[in-house]
Amino acid sequence: MSRKRFKPEQIIGMLREAEVGLSQGMKVRDICRGLGISEQTYYRWRREYGGLKVSQVKRFKELEKENSHLKKAVAELTLDKLILQEALEGNY
Repeated sequence: MSRKRFKPEQIIGMLREAEVGLSQGMKVRDICRGLGISEQTYYRWRREYGGLKVSQVKRFKELEKENSHLKKAVAELTLDKLILQEALEGNY
């Protein structure tokens, strides 16, 4: 089964549709079937994107990307530092 990728704007729109359906008394199972997603996906999206606006989600994703780049840089610098420390200890 192929995996679909949804943009944050689409996800927020689907969550809003789901909220409307829930307020009308529909069940989560029926809403998910109508949206073409699984219940697990709905709950994961609700946990991650629930209550956020599109601009907030875009900023959140940018910050996550920047954070991953910074973590990689710190890991590389830490490795360089350890290598240099070992080289200094070997010279004595």
